[in-house]
Amino acid sequence: MNEQVKINWYRCKVDKAVMSELMRKSDARGFLQAGSQLLLFAVTGTIAYQIFLRLNAHTWHWALPLLLLALLAHGTNASFFGGIAGHELCHKTPFATPFWNAFFLKIFSFIGWFDPVGYRASHIRHHQATTHADYDGEVVLPQKFDLKSVRLIVTLFTGDPIGILKLMRFWVAAAFGDLSRDGFFKAAWLQRVVPETSAKERREIRQWARIVVLGHLALAVTFIVTGHWFLIVLVNLGTFYGSWLGFLCGAPQHVGLSPNTPDFRLCCRTYTCSWVPAFFYWNMQYHVEHHMFPAVPFYNLPRLRAAIAHDLPPAPHGLWATWRELGPIIRRQNQDPTYIYVPPLPKNEGDRASDETLLREAAEQR
Repeated sequence: MNEQVKINWYRCKVDKAVMSELMRKSDARGFLQAGSQLLLFAVTGTIAYQIFLRLNAHTWHWALPLLLLALLAHGTNASFFGGIAGHELCHKTPFATPFWNAFFLKIFSFIGWFDPVGYRASHIRHHQATTHADYDGEVVLPQKFDLKSVRLIVTLFTGDPIGILKLMRFWVAAAFGDLSRDGFFKAAWLQRVVPETSAKERREIRQWARIVVLGHLALAVTFIVTGHWFLIVLVNLGTFYGSWLGFLCGAPQHVGLSPNTPDFRLCCRTYTCSWVPAFFYWNMQYHVEHHMFPAVPFYNLPRLRAAIAHDLPPAPHGLWATWRELGPIIRRQNQDPTYIYVPPLPKNEGDRASDETLLREAAEQR
């Protein structure tokens, strides 16, 4: 992509020695995260399959509810494989050894039907021009969610057939070299970040699409031929249902905040939470910190937060507190798309610009 984006982003000051330590990668921490999540995928899948084997006319009254719970647990974990695990591995920060970053990126991307090539091309631009309307196709503000939508609630706990069909059509088309279908991104945005002139990236997407499509097809045929067809639900389709926790964790990232501003504190949102959602979410709840210093591995983001907390807006703790804060913001913005929530910024001597100046710059760019 040949477009040049130069935004003079505000970044908190961090001591060089501290930043050097925060940027240090660890194979052990990477294996702990990636290995644990893959192990959990195997465990929940095995439990669900064992319950399925016991499902018959005499046991359905207890086996079916347990199976649904097991599938929900399995999908809840697996739904983080693409856009979350794949996201951090695309940054190449979890492991000190580049081979392991690439290896686990392929594992998570295959299971999660995730395109790491197109995503990386897009995500570089997302970091360069976060929420800038003319340059960021990943997050276009305002984002709208109907929190009372029955369809939204149902699909978060089950799956979205339309979304699954759309993604499958993208992969099949991509396997033939056609990137004109909507997938993880709108086709127009993917065409923009991976244009016709990017022959190498387009070839990589086509090759990966063939691996994904033919690999999943081979697995599905094997499962059917061997009489284990239910493994299709657990392995091939495991990332397509149970995305409720992923939505609760990920939606707060930018919703309701300022477009076209040069300050990550105004266009990204940080919240803190317990270790359970933090584990699944690879610590991306520290979203201001991640955007401000994307070279810091996810497991060091809490320490980064502690180092610059004095220069950041306050962060709610817990998903409940976060969404209680978000609810009125989302409802007001749904009624008035021009409304923007501006988090309170600390008044620090020597800041590059005051709150008023930053907001004026954002208003002028809008």
